[in-house]
Amino acid sequence: MTETPFSMKEAMLFSQRIAQLSKALWKSIEKDWQQWIKPYNLNINEHHILWIAYHLKGASISDVAKFGVMHVSTAFNFSKKLEERNLLRFSKKENDKRNTYVELTEQGEEILLNSMKNYKPTDNIVFKGAMPLRDLYGKFPEIIEMMTIVKNIYGDDFMEIFEKSFNNFETDFIEEKGQIIKISEEVKETI
Repeated sequence: MTETPFSMKEAMLFSQRIAQLSKALWKSIEKDWQQWIKPYNLNINEHHILWIAYHLKGASISDVAKFGVMHVSTAFNFSKKLEERNLLRFSKKENDKRNTYVELTEQGEEILLNSMKNYKPTDNIVFKGAMPLRDLYGKFPEIIEMMTIVKNIYGDDFMEIFEKSFNNFETDFIEEKGQIIKISEEVKETI
């Protein structure tokens, strides 16, 4: 029998601690997210698909599933519902007929941007839970350990898409009068 660099007790305590904390955190995140998007008649999967389609601009259903951490059939079925509401458009690429791609329609982008514009951090339990850390350290937790665990589970591709979406957000949006607003292409060119 080979010697492990950790004890079984240590491994189980870590696994259970992560499981319990993740479950508790997800319950609050899910509630916050549902309340945020309720006015747009979207569920969490649909809103997440709109977010992914916006940031990946022509994402395949496989990309949506991978980054959305959902089964391919789930990504397809919810994307189909969004297409029926004229929020997404399906397409095939000339050089790739096997994959189905999605992109936002104008109406889909408008709903996503309105949801972002109307985000209220004070309605968000998780945000409020992080405020004491921000007050203490002057910034929100970066959660680097969690990101490392996710990277080791889902791989570099996942983290590249993750970072791309947040980099896009940093460069494509500004805060104006307490709301998130997309920067026009003209304004972006002058920055």
